[in-house]
Amino acid sequence: MPATRRTFLKVGIASACVLVTARMLDRDVFAQDDKPGSLDLKKIANKDAVCIAALAAAVLKGALPDDPAAKLIAINEVVEAFDRTVAGLSPAVQKEVEELLSLLTFSPTRRFVAGVSKPWDEASEDDVGNFLADWRNSRFTLLQQGYQALARVIIACWYGNPLSWGKISYGGPPFGKELGLQ
Repeated sequence: MPATRRTFLKVGIASACVLVTARMLDRDVFAQDDKPGSLDLKKIANKDAVCIAALAAAVLKGALPDDPAAKLIAINEVVEAFDRTVAGLSPAVQKEVEELLSLLTFSPTRRFVAGVSKPWDEASEDDVGNFLADWRNSRFTLLQQGYQALARVIIACWYGNPLSWGKISYGGPPFGKELGLQ
């Protein structure tokens, strides 16, 4: 028995060291390329923005513009809105979002937890869609909550954007006279 306990402790300590090292490497690798030049981001890193862009394309499939240039603009606006949303959250929730995105953007954990083998900017919409469906239908509540949080924020970021309103025949919020204020 003592050998088994000793082995268990060794494996536990080694695993903890691997996770700490992986987390440190994750931060070091992306420290220089922290923010993309074309997006105005305050809170999330470039690697997170790439992940959110891939998720947005899958979550909003069919709702985004068909034209590739207009679709890219729309996705970039969703990423910027996601960043503004995260910036407005409490520090504790920001930390949770950071940890979730770190989990999804670090290659080994992305492969293990999300089942996406390619980097987010190279993953197909089907791969991303399968990952989202797996988390949505998971038997683990934590994965379901992760899916719901990501999907709901992405959907809110898109449908809060005037670019989306024409496709759903929404004229926008009432102002002034429509509200009887003038």
